[in-house]
Amino acid sequence: MLDNIISNHGMVISGGILLIAYIFIASEKVQKSVVALFGASLAMLLGLIPFHGHYEGAAGEYIKGVFQYVEFDVIFLLIGMMILVHIAAKSGVFNWMALALLKMTKGRPKLVLFTLAAFTAVASAFLDNVTTVVLLMPVTFVIAKEFDTDPIPFLITEVLASNIGGTATLIGDPPNIIIAAKGGISFMDFIYELTIPVLIIFFVSICILLYMFRNSLTATEEKMAHVAGIDNSKTITDKGLMIRSMLTLGLVILGFVTHDKTGIPAYVFAVAGASFLLIFEKPKEIYKDVEWLTIFFFVGLFIIIGAFEANGGISYLADKLIELTQGSLNAATMFILWGSGILSGIVDNIPYTATMAPLIAEVQHTLPYTGEGHHPLWWALSLGACLGGNLTIIGAAANVIVSETSAVKGYPISFMRFMKYGALVTIISLVISSVYLYLKYLH
Repeated sequence: MLDNIISNHGMVISGGILLIAYIFIASEKVQKSVVALFGASLAMLLGLIPFHGHYEGAAGEYIKGVFQYVEFDVIFLLIGMMILVHIAAKSGVFNWMALALLKMTKGRPKLVLFTLAAFTAVASAFLDNVTTVVLLMPVTFVIAKEFDTDPIPFLITEVLASNIGGTATLIGDPPNIIIAAKGGISFMDFIYELTIPVLIIFFVSICILLYMFRNSLTATEEKMAHVAGIDNSKTITDKGLMIRSMLTLGLVILGFVTHDKTGIPAYVFAVAGASFLLIFEKPKEIYKDVEWLTIFFFVGLFIIIGAFEANGGISYLADKLIELTQGSLNAATMFILWGSGILSGIVDNIPYTATMAPLIAEVQHTLPYTGEGHHPLWWALSLGACLGGNLTIIGAAANVIVSETSAVKGYPISFMRFMKYGALVTIISLVISSVYLYLKYLH
């Protein structure tokens, strides 16, 4: 009887599991990795997804098994980069970079804000957003204390800059890792296609934030001189580790850049670099700091979405999207961009992207693109999902981390205060992205 119900209503049941999982993830009542793993277990127990891959029917159609829906290249890339960045951070090198840049500003508050934002954006393109803001927060509180000013304008700017900068590369933001895996897009493809719009969005957004925060960005000559003279000589705590980790990180990024020529997947370079650095560390201590909750969240989520895909849900949504946009590539691209931007500000952009990626993989064959490069729907999804994280304080993990830490320090950032700046930056970002996508792909 259960087999008949699953056979006749599998799409509805698997879609219901996905929807309920979304609701619990958004509500944050239950830790999201638990939600994802429970949903995945339920999908498997109900037989919504095959345990093993097999051929079926007279035509010999191949049916994927449960673990073939899990994007292990995403999983290993995340684990490798988490280990790499954590080991490198132990040397103090990222804090040294931040303080060195601040000393160059001579302690001028507006230039300090711009410098912190630029450093955050660049760092977020090569590290993950959460790591970048976590590394910069202690420096930010020290600077605000020296200026005797509110740290919140600096923190909000850093969060917004991290989400903008993370959009530019494959490894900068988890949605891009998912998109790269599903769309077959390389590290250099992201650099070539997204660097220009991201740079424009960054400069326009920071100029607007500098104007909006202008009354908070003042300091006396004495305070500026003090910030300019901060002692940075003891920030590096382990020079050997710094040299080793920076060389390794540089070689890993070189591996990403040359991926098209070598044919070696990005995750192989990340895991190789992490493995090398672990030789000199105590692995148990390093493994403790890997964000395993995030890793298990991804695994569970891929299985839930895999169940929905296995029961025809993704194909159904693809048909509805084509019907809604009347087969227009222009309309579909703008729909994906703005829909992703708004929804990613309301729900976590990781599950959203994980759901949309197989949908776009399906739709791109029905909405053919005859120009050069990858299908514009992938870039619309990337720009919308990553930049939309700036809309609200719950739109991205970096936002939540900064708001929680700031509150503990005695500087709570309210939902509406963040949205005052985040919503404006998001709308500007999506407008610029719309113009870019239209001019490059759609006109």
